[in-house]
Amino acid sequence: MLYKGVLKRVLPFFLTFAAGLFVASFFVSIATPSFSFPRKSHKYREMHRLRMENNDLRKSNSELRKQLEEAHRNSELRFSLDSDFPRFDPPPPPAPRAPRFER
Repeated sequence: MLYKGVLKRVLPFFLTFAAGLFVASFFVSIATPSFSFPRKSHKYREMHRLRMENNDLRKSNSELRKQLEEAHRNSELRFSLDSDFPRFDPPPPPAPRAPRFER
């Protein structure tokens, strides 16, 4: 008697589930997905190349900074904004607008 009650509840569930899978199979692939991911060697190589380029640029920046500091210390780089560039007077202010008279 007990099995009859369980069967009445479980059997319709499985039949409905099977019918749903059958109908869904017309629209969606029910096969298990393939989890064979493509190799990421291209991305790895690109990231490695970018890291190496970044390190080279950092080294180049530090060398240029050292050269600049050395030039400042040796006073090779002497310039002043006031003496090296010509001075330009500011443009005159715009003329005032003509008065408008309302009719």
